[in-house]
Amino acid sequence: MLDEVATDIMITQVSDSLYTQLIKTYGGNLPSSEPHSLDEIRKQAFERFKSTGFPTVKQEDWKYTNVQPLVNRQHYALDTETLSAAIAIDKAIIPGLDAYRVVMVDGKYNADLSTAKDIPGLSVMPIDQAFERLCFAKYFSEYADKTDNPFVALNTALFTSGLFIEVGKNCQLQKPVHVIHVASASKPSFTQVRNLYVMSTFAEAEIIESFITNEGAAHSLNNTVSEIVVRENAKLQHYYLQVAGSQGNYLNHTEVYQEKHSLYNNYNCSFPGAAFIRNNINVRLGDSEVESHLYGVTLTADNQLVDNHTIVDHRKPHCESYEWYKNITQDTSTAVFNGKIFVRPDAQKTNAFQQNNNMLIGEKSAVYTKPQLEIFADDVKCSHGCTIGQFDNEALFYLQARGISEAQARVLLVHAFAFDVTSRFANAIVREYVEHLVEQGLKAG
Repeated sequence: MLDEVATDIMITQVSDSLYTQLIKTYGGNLPSSEPHSLDEIRKQAFERFKSTGFPTVKQEDWKYTNVQPLVNRQHYALDTETLSAAIAIDKAIIPGLDAYRVVMVDGKYNADLSTAKDIPGLSVMPIDQAFERLCFAKYFSEYADKTDNPFVALNTALFTSGLFIEVGKNCQLQKPVHVIHVASASKPSFTQVRNLYVMSTFAEAEIIESFITNEGAAHSLNNTVSEIVVRENAKLQHYYLQVAGSQGNYLNHTEVYQEKHSLYNNYNCSFPGAAFIRNNINVRLGDSEVESHLYGVTLTADNQLVDNHTIVDHRKPHCESYEWYKNITQDTSTAVFNGKIFVRPDAQKTNAFQQNNNMLIGEKSAVYTKPQLEIFADDVKCSHGCTIGQFDNEALFYLQARGISEAQARVLLVHAFAFDVTSRFANAIVREYVEHLVEQGLKAG
């Protein structure tokens, strides 16, 4: 009992610095020209955050992901100052990809580096310029803020930057939209970035998001919430490519709402670099005849932690979801996968599949996995599975005995392991790029 009390006191002390800073400065940096309705949403969200505070490892969803060392840093700047040096986006360039480019520096839209302008059917702008749009009023905080994630409430209350993308009705974009998120703050920073993407009826698009760190950037904690609405008969291919530097720490919450006959595919890839990554991806299949696919490839190294939490919520009949995540851990790194599938009582004729496979290369690395199904309907097809194994040294020896070098043999085996997921990428150029990053991120021996 005394140990529990001591732990509670310690947790309170550790989170006190940033929590108190946020309480004291709430409202200080917020725009004064916001709609009254948004002001009310912010106030309610901040009250929710105040009542819960930062999550601890005592909460099941954060059991293996301790945020206390992050929120204990003493001097976070809440209003970032970008490095005076030129912003370099070379680390995000995907060879052979022809795309409309959008560059966000510390969450702020950079028009000089962006090329996604004056494209018929495509609207791209800083989120504070979208406040008066009808779809902003309709969809902002409508779904993400229904979750119990305190970082979502904090983001809603304090966001000052972010991105708004709308693809118009019947618009089929000829090129992907490549959003490059650059961390470039000159001082340790805690950023709140809010994105809203709306796919109008019968629209089709690819959005590729890359996360990179500018040379010389300071330690950063990035709290990003993205709300995505895929309207009736719309299709969205959505990629996350996490290649940020070791000083980066990311809390990403993605909330997806789909309407009838829509398709949403998410391809979530993390590689050695950022010290801490927590991805929450929640997909709400809110109408009948909806299809969703979630694919993930995670390669970790050093003392890195990557945690992927997913929710696929089947609410209506005749819907299909397919989820497959693969983790490869090196050194003393940690990968976490927690996938939940809900099938509500009205969601008859649901077809849902979930699989998580894990390969531990580092003897001191760790994987924590928890696939879950909660089914409340009786006429469904649902399955889930999980495997954890170590690197196959016999297969490695077999390849070496046939004249293949050890380094190349390791690459071949890891490629074969990841192939089930990467082969499903809709964009062949991105697939080749991801496979190259896997090869690049593997350590010898």
